[in-house]
Amino acid sequence: VTGSVMPQGRLGPGRIHHCMRSIGAAERALEYMCKRLNSRVAFGKVIATQTVWQERIAEARIMIDQARLLTLKAAYMMDTVGNKIARTEIAMIKVVAPNMACQIIDWAIQAHGAGGVCQDFPLAKMYANQRTLRLADGPDEVHRNAIAKLEIAKYMTIPSAADRVEIPVTRGS
Repeated sequence: VTGSVMPQGRLGPGRIHHCMRSIGAAERALEYMCKRLNSRVAFGKVIATQTVWQERIAEARIMIDQARLLTLKAAYMMDTVGNKIARTEIAMIKVVAPNMACQIIDWAIQAHGAGGVCQDFPLAKMYANQRTLRLADGPDEVHRNAIAKLEIAKYMTIPSAADRVEIPVTRGS
């Protein structure tokens, strides 16, 4: 076993764990956001009735479930075919989950106004944790680069001997 094989084998489960925590944080932020929007009135209406917030709530639910399903797929692949074959899915969840959580927590902070960044609510700390997680195990750019290389490699063709064309020498023969 080489020096990098053992640590790489352990990174997959850790990344799954981080992503599940991101999904949990996003669920909690969505709950805080919905409760806050239902409890506040602006211009004579409950804020939750404003379409901008309804769109954000719907988008948050979609994003959470997308991240959850991709994380489940990565975990399933790790269990059934191994970390090496699941490396694209592992890299994808490492980008998707914390970014999704940051966006939803940011919306929840916005729904709380100045309260969203004070210690009365856990949202600012949740955001800081998720933003930091985007750097753990390598920044998003590293994972996106790995994903792109694996995707490009799927479509590369390697010429066979039959595909090679002999170019005749026309000078000096």
